[in-house]
Amino acid sequence: MSSSAGPSLPHRAVSSIRAGDRSSTQALPSTPHTPPRTIVPSAFGSPSTSRADDDVVVLELGSRKMRLGFAGDATPKRIVSFGPEQQRRAGDFRAWDATYQADWRRRASGKPWGTDHELWQLDMRGQDLALVGDKLERELRDAFTKYLLIDSRSRRLTLVLPPTLPIPLISCVFDVVFNRFQSPSISLFSSPVMNVMSAGTRSGLVIDIGWHETIVTAVYEFREVHSWRTVRAGKLLVEETYELLSNAIRGRPGTARTERTEDKLEDTAVSFEECEEFAMRMLWCKRAAKEPDLDRTEGLPTLHEQDETETVPPAEDQSPMEIALNSCNPPKTVEIPFAELAEPCEAVFLEPYLSPCCFDDHELPLHLLVYRALLQLPLDVRAICMPRIIFTGGCSSIIGLKGRILDEVFLLAKERGWDPVRGKAVDQYKMNPKLRRNGSRKSSDGPVSVPMPMPTPVPVPVPAEKGNAEGAETAPPPNPAHTPPEPDHVEETIQRDKDQKPVVQGRLRVVDSLGAWCGASMAAQLKIPALATVERELWAQQGVNGASRPSEVDVRTQQRQSMGAGGLIRGQVSQSNTNWTLGVWGAI
Repeated sequence: MSSSAGPSLPHRAVSSIRAGDRSSTQALPSTPHTPPRTIVPSAFGSPSTSRADDDVVVLELGSRKMRLGFAGDATPKRIVSFGPEQQRRAGDFRAWDATYQADWRRRASGKPWGTDHELWQLDMRGQDLALVGDKLERELRDAFTKYLLIDSRSRRLTLVLPPTLPIPLISCVFDVVFNRFQSPSISLFSSPVMNVMSAGTRSGLVIDIGWHETIVTAVYEFREVHSWRTVRAGKLLVEETYELLSNAIRGRPGTARTERTEDKLEDTAVSFEECEEFAMRMLWCKRAAKEPDLDRTEGLPTLHEQDETETVPPAEDQSPMEIALNSCNPPKTVEIPFAELAEPCEAVFLEPYLSPCCFDDHELPLHLLVYRALLQLPLDVRAICMPRIIFTGGCSSIIGLKGRILDEVFLLAKERGWDPVRGKAVDQYKMNPKLRRNGSRKSSDGPVSVPMPMPTPVPVPVPAEKGNAEGAETAPPPNPAHTPPEPDHVEETIQRDKDQKPVVQGRLRVVDSLGAWCGASMAAQLKIPALATVERELWAQQGVNGASRPSEVDVRTQQRQSMGAGGLIRGQVSQSNTNWTLGVWGAI
């Protein structure tokens, strides 16, 4: 019996599989080929292409450290500490040499002590800005390729800077970001304002104990009111720590000081890295001589547990602390009493043994600087900033320093009050009852009620056509100044809320902050307008000299343009001629 070839099964042919349930199949070419790529709808495509323009990189730049990460993250992806190890080239394996660590004196010779650990210096005289740009480019490129894993060309950059940064340094940073990384725009944020935002408040007094100087900035409703600075910061603390260790090695008294920079490179000298590590890990700060009675009404009272065997206070504890120093030649182990470990903080930040008249304006102790900053603020700003004091900076982590500064400020306010006028004549005037008037009061006291005189009725003639008799007198209209204000129903509704708490004002309190980088990450994620935004095209055309003062910028041209007929063209024309500014950094 003959068999005829029947129709092929659908699963036997590749064309039927590709065609699905269609009855007609297409003939396949004889040669192998790649099937055509189908266009994936945008709703099911990868969101990386659409989010590339929305991702914002947040960069916080300081003289010693750099923090880099994405907007909306809680912590930065990369934290860089600048140092001499960063200047090694590719293929340089000297760090694995046995004698490399002991040869730090030759590498540090010919330059000021600790300069290799700084990105820049506030003194621009003799500063090599090209070297600053190369260091910054190397760290940024390493962070983009190894930690962020992105291309910087399509990402906008949010830059967090201290408000006292010189313009040449800002120009150097902008040239690196625009010319070498091709970022489309840079948004500038101020570090004190970002510290206030990350603390969850709108106002506060930010005390930034940095490396070169300590800056006290008053922020009111996310606006910088004023800033004060002093040179008592981390750099002086490390130098004072070097003197402490050097005197312990050589057996000199504690008042001896190193006169020359060359003495810090001797065989008995200690390296900068070891001094900084010792300062951050071993130093502590004493308590105030007088214990202030701070008002601690919030929460339950703290119960302090005391050890019965501990009878010596920490300030008088002379028990020796053994410290191993490996950078000196030969390595030594010195013994320093525990109480002497608090002397560097006393000498650098507080200086309690000198009168305030001995200091210049740029070297005031921290507690006196904070008190004068609060004293110079307006009354309403001071009342808001006092319970919102924020400590930040690397040296703020020293044990007991924040509490000591707060106690000293409280004692100064209790002793002097909030009266800016001081002196013997003022004290005699306050103590002499004959010279004081009955209605006078101190500026530090609360408001005093003053009796208001009753208005005297004035006879007003009334016309005859009103129906009154001639010569009749009526009461005058009430004075608007004495009229009680109308009730505010919105405020009453807010006050009736059970969760509503009164605003804390007029008492000293410390508030913790997550840092300037976290505040800038939150602001960039919420798309809060920055203090200044600089486009790459405008910077390439005009440079830093094209920045206008904030008062010269027309606000109306910065507003959003209409998308009607010709609106987009007008927006492009006005954008090319728009004035731009550097905010608080470009105001001269």
